[in-house]
Amino acid sequence: MKSCPFLHVFISISMAVLVAGLASGCRGRSTELVIVAGSTSVQPYAEILAEEFAHIYPDSEVDIQGGGSSAGIAAAESGTAAIGMSSRNLADKEAHLLAIEIAKDGLAVIVHPSNPIDGLSLDQVRQIYSSELSHWSELGGNQSRIHIIAREEGSGTRSAFEELVMTGSFITPRAIIQDSNGAVRQLISDDPNSIGFISLGLIDDTVKALLLDGVVPSSENIENGSYSLFRPFLYVLREEAEGPAKAFIDYTLSPAGQQLLMDEGLIGRSP
Repeated sequence: MKSCPFLHVFISISMAVLVAGLASGCRGRSTELVIVAGSTSVQPYAEILAEEFAHIYPDSEVDIQGGGSSAGIAAAESGTAAIGMSSRNLADKEAHLLAIEIAKDGLAVIVHPSNPIDGLSLDQVRQIYSSELSHWSELGGNQSRIHIIAREEGSGTRSAFEELVMTGSFITPRAIIQDSNGAVRQLISDDPNSIGFISLGLIDDTVKALLLDGVVPSSENIENGSYSLFRPFLYVLREEAEGPAKAFIDYTLSPAGQQLLMDEGLIGRSP
């Protein structure tokens, strides 16, 4: 059977049109990726924002990653991430970067719900974490040794705790180190003799937040100035954002974005 050159030409053109059409369709469905990385404290709130943002901007994808505040700042500086997340203020060596406060978050000192102690002074918390106090009986509790839980070096939560509570003292090296607020909360909920610190917005009924110097840890008491343990939640950038990254930042700072953050227990930006 003889081959038909016209048939070959027709098939070749048809395949070319099909491939071009598929490529065009793929381009039409492509999304612009924005990588946001850093603080594991900010991460769950950024994920909520990203989920809502996706409904408004379906052609943009926001990928939220953890790693810690220092890692997020480094990722923003290197351009690995469009936006870094930090739950601490920038250090002097990082001051050349742009920092945008998206909200404030309280820090709560937590224990197991069965612990009979309902409150401590900041000085007592400092003494616990520096190992000056080592048994609950020294504070009116049972005879058990205090199991100290802390965050890892580079964590914004730890940096804020060291600045606001430790005031020059060092966290004991015998502290059990965890790499996220959720991990700290889980460990405290499983151990009646433990103590830890986490984001106020992550408190639930599996742990008990202690009064500090007689003041209840709450958004209201942070706003009225009676509760002093709080830190900023920041977006960090190498330069002014553009495109989808700017749109995500703008959404975070919008009334709708701020309301989402406040609904989750954070303190919104001042108008």
